[in-house]
Amino acid sequence: MKLPRSASGWTIAVFGVLALLLGAAGLVRPDVQLAMLGFEMVETRAAGDYTRTFMAASSMASFNMGVYYLVAAATEWRPFYRFTVAFRLLTFTVFTVLVLTDLAPDRFFGVALWEGLGAMATGVALWRERGRQAAPVTHSVA
Repeated sequence: MKLPRSASGWTIAVFGVLALLLGAAGLVRPDVQLAMLGFEMVETRAAGDYTRTFMAASSMASFNMGVYYLVAAATEWRPFYRFTVAFRLLTFTVFTVLVLTDLAPDRFFGVALWEGLGAMATGVALWRERGRQAAPVTHSVA
């Protein structure tokens, strides 16, 4: 696997590694993941409670997303980087609203913050890199 060649690539790679690792952790130990997110832990689940199924599906999605981000970072797929900024900010907004409306526990705001700060880091890195790429190249004629 190639290392990223830009600051924006590194922001994508870090997010990818974290998403992959947290997805794997959720597949192996869903109850630990639920506790980490601040959800109430119950000893026995009622018939028809698909919390563990949902955790497995979410964790698999996180694992896959981690792979996608790592592939994008390795190939410096900058259109993907730009795409993630807007949608991670949207995710930040939705997750924050879930907490503010008591549909998610307060600790879940950590996930929103992770998304929002990650989006901002990638956006700032892309903005700074764009300025460097836009500089005109001058050639001297001898």
